[in-house]
Amino acid sequence: MPEYGIPAMQIGTASIVLPSAPLGKRAKNPRASNSRSLQVRENPDVTRIGLLFPGEMGTLVGAAANAEVLWASEGRSEATALRAEAAGFRDASSVVELVAASDIVFSVCPPAIAEDVGVQVASAGFDGLYVEANAITPGRAERIAASLPRCVDGSVIARSGLNLYLSGDQTDVAQVAEIFRGSEVNAIPLEGGIGAASALKMAFGGWNKIGMALTAQAYAIARAYGVEEALAGEGVAADRLVGVGPRAWRWAPEMEEVADACTSLGLPDGIPRGAAELFSRWEHRRDQPTDVERLLDDLTHQD
Repeated sequence: MPEYGIPAMQIGTASIVLPSAPLGKRAKNPRASNSRSLQVRENPDVTRIGLLFPGEMGTLVGAAANAEVLWASEGRSEATALRAEAAGFRDASSVVELVAASDIVFSVCPPAIAEDVGVQVASAGFDGLYVEANAITPGRAERIAASLPRCVDGSVIARSGLNLYLSGDQTDVAQVAEIFRGSEVNAIPLEGGIGAASALKMAFGGWNKIGMALTAQAYAIARAYGVEEALAGEGVAADRLVGVGPRAWRWAPEMEEVADACTSLGLPDGIPRGAAELFSRWEHRRDQPTDVERLLDDLTHQD
């Protein structure tokens, strides 16, 4: 892999390759601020997007946009800096500078900080279009939208390709969808206002990730009695668990969001809260390769 390159991201059955900035344009230090003033646009006719933040999913979305993409390196990790640099994003240094220079701000961050990010953007005086694309309850999406002049509710679902569902004011939805025309992100408008896209994310995320938690639980039980092969023979595959461990730190809070959505609708919330507890036992595996045996050990050996 090249020094600053990152591999294709596996999304369901599809593989998406992030574009890399030309080697000649890369700074020796990927955390260094862009020397050019952000007041000077590379192309004044191109929409400028501020991306908060270039995590795994946010980078995929930003890289597909037909736009100039800014990010803010202040307080972010080296891994985030390398992703942003490889995707060719322009460093605005701070969130305040990013907000001042952006036409549209995309929020793709861990659920726990989604409202804090929205407040920070609003407090910076942002008067453009805010895209709330996090795995949060419809109620939280509505609260964030109420604090900003214009907001589109977004839901990123990556089962077989990369779908970005959008809801809200239809003019604003169309503006966001246009940015991804012809790209590897499928922008899909939904009927309904703010909250509709988040509801879809809660529905799909619960179905998909709780299934992973049930698979882990099944293998933990089967291993305790030495019947893993028989379980596999019934069509329950363990290999997909390997990719869950490094992501579980994000999935646990998402399951809490699903549980809160259930509570608000009068639905039982025990299943998603149980999944959240299970995933929390893998939080120390964050972004680290692992194997099924170690993951199952984590479930059964608790301090």
